[in-house]
Amino acid sequence: MIHSTTRHERILPNAFVELSLAFMKKPLFFILFVLPFAAIAQVDTTAVIKDTEAFQHELNNEYSDKSTSPLTSSDFRKFKQHDFFPIDTHYAIEVQLVLTPNTPFLPMEATGSVVNEYRSYAIVRFELNGKPCELTLYQSKSLMNTPEYHDYLFLPFMDETSGNESYGGGRYLEVRIPKEGDTVLLNFNKAYNPYCAYSHKYSCPRVPANNSLPIAVKAGVRFAGK
Repeated sequence: MIHSTTRHERILPNAFVELSLAFMKKPLFFILFVLPFAAIAQVDTTAVIKDTEAFQHELNNEYSDKSTSPLTSSDFRKFKQHDFFPIDTHYAIEVQLVLTPNTPFLPMEATGSVVNEYRSYAIVRFELNGKPCELTLYQSKSLMNTPEYHDYLFLPFMDETSGNESYGGGRYLEVRIPKEGDTVLLNFNKAYNPYCAYSHKYSCPRVPANNSLPIAVKAGVRFAGK
């Protein structure tokens, strides 16, 4: 079983299959304070569009390169580019981190035999499409000790497009711990699929049950399945 990793993690031989798909047990969270269900500030829409376009280009290049693509041989020959939802800046929101300090590292259930440990790093609350939403951001025990990814946070999620317009196992976002302040940008236009969406040889973390959104996130990679 090959270890599935984030797009950046694949260069770390012993990194792990870190990314998404279901904690058997929801850890107990220590909430420091309660946030209103709202975005913190207005986002720079021009920057969001530019950043999303760069992400799409990078993702297409990765899957088009045989040395980095997770696609099977038959799918690789047919691959042209990913099917993305139209870029929508409505799905890019600045949110405040509610830290969950001293939470334990626990194994995150995976689709295969490779299982890695994560801890709850923070919770974010916001309103999207008129509904209150809450997600947990996770920190990898392996990556936090690597210079390049020490500030890496893993955000796996499911939404009402999962299994319909997007991959049924959920999608991933990559977030970095802010150098200053306590807010981060969640740009769902950069949501992408785990490698196991394309090949069974990868082992991918499952989306924790607490990270299921009550809305349809029509942003990021669109995937109808095989």
